Amino acid sequence: MALLLRREDVQQLLDISSTIEILERAFAELAAGTVTMPQRTALRVEQAGGVALFMPAFLPGMGALGAKVVTVFGRNPAEHSLPAVLGTILLLDPQTGEVVCIMEGGFLTAMRTGGVSGVATKFLARRDSKVHAIFGTGVQARTQASAVAAVAHLERCLVYSVDPPEQQHVFAEWVGKVTHVPTEVAASARETVEACDILTLATSATQPIVAGTWLKPGTHVNSVGSHAPAVRELDSISVQRSKVVCDLTSACQAEAGDLIIPVQNGEWSWDRVHGDLGQVIRGELAGRESDREITLFKSVGLAVQDMSTAYHVYQQALAQGVGTEFRFI
Repeated sequence: MALLLRREDVQQLLDISSTIEILERAFAELAAGTVTMPQRTALRVEQAGGVALFMPAFLPGMGALGAKVVTVFGRNPAEHSLPAVLGTILLLDPQTGEVVCIMEGGFLTAMRTGGVSGVATKFLARRDSKVHAIFGTGVQARTQASAVAAVAHLERCLVYSVDPPEQQHVFAEWVGKVTHVPTEVAASARETVEACDILTLATSATQPIVAGTWLKPGTHVNSVGSHAPAVRELDSISVQRSKVVCDLTSACQAEAGDLIIPVQNGEWSWDRVHGDLGQVIRGELAGRESDREITLFKSVGLAVQDMSTAYHVYQQALAQGVGTEFRFI
């Protein structure tokens, strides 16, 4: 028997604190070298202006085997009344290869994306960080706010985006209610960056929206919005001034425009990457080494995040009797 989990089922079974804990273990296993995870495959669907991404992974230590298919079709909301981003996750039994679960992957994707920023903030931000600034007010930005608030002792949160003022204020109100951190809409990008201790970028920007000269010593940056070679949220000075930690360096070399573009322009080089997040978690590399250094976590999103989190959701569903059982044959 296989289990079918709808979006509302996943929402019922997954919280941000559990997600952060799961991802810390998953990245440690990735750094240990036991994970099998091919680079994700992207298929362009030109006639619909979309892309389909196929992301498999096997984490033997956690018993998680499967793949996620995520699609990004920008015309969906206007033309088909569907979300622009859709995701489906397939989990397999690592002993038999049998399908054990199919679940909706959109909510889980947002949670694991926010969750890894929570892990990175835990290991790279200053312990006395008080102010979190978020660029972006979309679905991804919500889980970023929740995750950072779960690992840092925040006193204030600032929100900035190019979205309509009403949407910004609704988002700020939601963040304050969910995280219990006083949250306000910021007046300008520069003022927002200069005021924060932790900066999270979760936008769809294609050109830099942050100048490196704005970053004050001791800032930690989570850059998760851009994950294509030709787009970026940060300028080259931001990268040059930072200790750069990747979710996985090889994945960033393929997809992270924030790093690829400075390399192509001769402004930075890959040998300046400090290392991968899993290495920091395992203690193989130092995380933050002073209260003045600027740390930058660059994430493009990895299948290990999806499979480890999905397997946790599946186990919770079995324990709580959630979902619909079905047979293929």
